[in-house]
Amino acid sequence: MRKVFNFSAGPAMVAEEVLLQAQAEMLDWEGTGMSIMEVSHRGAEFKKVVEQVEINLRELMAIPHNYHVLFLAGGASTQFAMVPLNLFAANKKADYIDTGIWSKKAIAEARRYGDVHVAAQLDESDAKQLRIPSQTVWSLRQDAAYVHYTPNETIGGVEFHWLPQTGGVPLVADMSSSILSRPIDVSAYDIIYAGAQKNIGQAGITLVIIRDDLVKEPLPGTPTLYQYRIQVENKCFYNTPPTYSWYIAGLTLAWMKRQGGVAVFAERNQRKAQKLYDVIDHSEGFYVNPVDSECRSRMNVPFCLKTDELTMLFLEEAKQAGLTNLKGHKLVGGVRASIYNPMPEAGVDALVCFMQEFADKYG
Repeated sequence: MRKVFNFSAGPAMVAEEVLLQAQAEMLDWEGTGMSIMEVSHRGAEFKKVVEQVEINLRELMAIPHNYHVLFLAGGASTQFAMVPLNLFAANKKADYIDTGIWSKKAIAEARRYGDVHVAAQLDESDAKQLRIPSQTVWSLRQDAAYVHYTPNETIGGVEFHWLPQTGGVPLVADMSSSILSRPIDVSAYDIIYAGAQKNIGQAGITLVIIRDDLVKEPLPGTPTLYQYRIQVENKCFYNTPPTYSWYIAGLTLAWMKRQGGVAVFAERNQRKAQKLYDVIDHSEGFYVNPVDSECRSRMNVPFCLKTDELTMLFLEEAKQAGLTNLKGHKLVGGVRASIYNPMPEAGVDALVCFMQEFADKYG
C-alpha cells in the first residue's frame, strides 16, 4: 500500500495496480526470462505490446479510422516545433490561443518557423478571476494553416469546457494534462498531442493523434525524426523508441478499461475537483482560487493562502500528513493539487479533511 498521496503535476502518480503489475513483471516479462526493458523493440513480442496499446487507446477514445496514432519520444514540448514544421509547408501562418504558460511556450517555438498570430489571450484584468475570453472576441484568420490551443493549463489551473470553432481551419490541441480525463469527440480535432506523465503513465513518451490528410511534406530542412510522415511510415520505429514508457502506457490504458473507461473517470474527476473547490469557496477567504468558476480546471487545482509563511506551513504540515508535492509551480507559487486519473478519491478526501483542519487551526 502507498504511504503518501502524490499530488504532483507531472511526472504524476501512477495507479498502484499498474505499479504492482510492473513490479511483478520486472525480472521476467511473460516468461521470457528478461525484463521488458531488455526486450528488443524490433522483436515480435514488443510489437504485440504496442499493437495492443493502440487498440486500447482507440477504444477508450473512440478514435476514427482516418487518424494515425503515434507514440514518440521528446515530450509534449517537442510538438511545439513538430506541429509548425509539419503544417507550415503550404502556408506559414497559424493562430494561437494564449491561456497560460504552456500556450506561451508553444507560441514562442512556433514563431521560429512562421507567422504566428495570437488570436486571443487569457483575461487577467481581474487577478482574482482569470477568464478564458469568449470566442466572440477572438480574431481568427481563415487563411491560417491551423489554430492551436491548450485545453487545460497545468500551471494556472485554467480549462476550456467548450470546443473552439475554427470554421474549417485545422484545430490542434495540447491535451497533456486533460487527455483521457473525460470523453471527447476526436473527429472535432485535427491533431491532439499529450505527454504521458499525467494521465497515461510515466514520463518519456508522447502521444500524437493526427488526421491522415495532415501527414504530408514538412518544411525543408525538418529533422528526420521531427517529420510526422517518417514516423507514420515507420510506425514510430524509425529509431529506438522509449520502450519502457510505452509499456507502462499500455498497462495504464488496460487499467483504465478495467475501471470502466473514460466516462467513469470523467464522473470521478468531476467529484474530486468539486470537493476541492467547495472547501476553497467556503473557507471565507482563507483559501483563494484565482480562476473564474466557468473555466476552472478539473485536473489542476491551484490556490493561495494569505501569506507566504502560512503557505510554507501548509506545505510542511501537509507533507507530514502524507500529502506530497502540493507546492505550486515556481512561476506562480502558492499551492496546487493535481488530481489526474490515478489519484483516488480517497486522496482528495484526505486533502479536503486536512485543508479544513488547517483552516480551523490557523484561520
